[in-house]
Amino acid sequence: MTGFWAGWVIGLLVINLGLVLFLFVWAQRVKIHVEPDGTSGHVWAHGVLREGIRDLPLWWALISAAALLFALVYFVRYPGFGNYKGTLSWSSADELERDTRANNAKLEAQMQPLRGLSVEALAANPAAVTIGHRLYLDNCAACHGTEALGNQLLGAPNLTDADWLYGGDTETVMKSILDGRTGAMPALGSVLGREGVNEAAAYVLSLSGTQAPADWVAKGKVRFETVCVACHGADGHGNPALGAPNLTDATWLYGKDFSRVAQSVREGRSGAMPAWRTRLNEDQLRTVVAWIRTRGESPASVP
Repeated sequence: MTGFWAGWVIGLLVINLGLVLFLFVWAQRVKIHVEPDGTSGHVWAHGVLREGIRDLPLWWALISAAALLFALVYFVRYPGFGNYKGTLSWSSADELERDTRANNAKLEAQMQPLRGLSVEALAANPAAVTIGHRLYLDNCAACHGTEALGNQLLGAPNLTDADWLYGGDTETVMKSILDGRTGAMPALGSVLGREGVNEAAAYVLSLSGTQAPADWVAKGKVRFETVCVACHGADGHGNPALGAPNLTDATWLYGKDFSRVAQSVREGRSGAMPAWRTRLNEDQLRTVVAWIRTRGESPASVP
């Protein structure tokens, strides 16, 4: 914290605590005019309601004094008075570091018996699956969902099916998690024009069995063979080396309705899978992959 902001915090603290202390003392000593009937003289509802005057109850004064004393002790013992660290030298960063070390030690003890096992063996081990599920929820669920079903709004793929952009074998999946992936679908709106985008989208949808106007499909096929084959292949089966998706199946990263596909063609798409190598080690990530395997297709069925 800079000197300016430290001074700002100190000023606010002194003003607020000083004001509270003043009001507390003043409330005990102030003399309020009282009518002979014990009221302030203020009336409402045509004299039916009259404002009474009473001394502050002792319990209120004691609780207020205790709260004020607690606040003063707190700011002596803990940080909060500008850059003053407090007599305990406590910090949330240090506490987080201690908790993280303790948690990592517990996790390491649980991981020790699982180290060296294949993903297939881990998927058959309930303890490993439980660890993998927890690690998945902590690190992956924000994008791929708690059930690993993906999120089309983010372009985060469903991890429970047999469709894998870069390949579904264990080695490739591990590489995707450890090192991350970056994919980009170029925007073709300026190249194809409005009609060309609609025609290309119609043809792409027809590859997976979706009905579309026949004239659009025929023209879109020409567009596809001219512009799209370099990445998606002449048959539309994609290219795992490029992360170009298979267009002939029922899996659509951003949704399969015409408007979403046309948007992908017209405006392009860009997606990034962050690298987790610096956050989780390979043994931990293998338990994550093991849990994913239990959610959907078995490794043997994944191409």
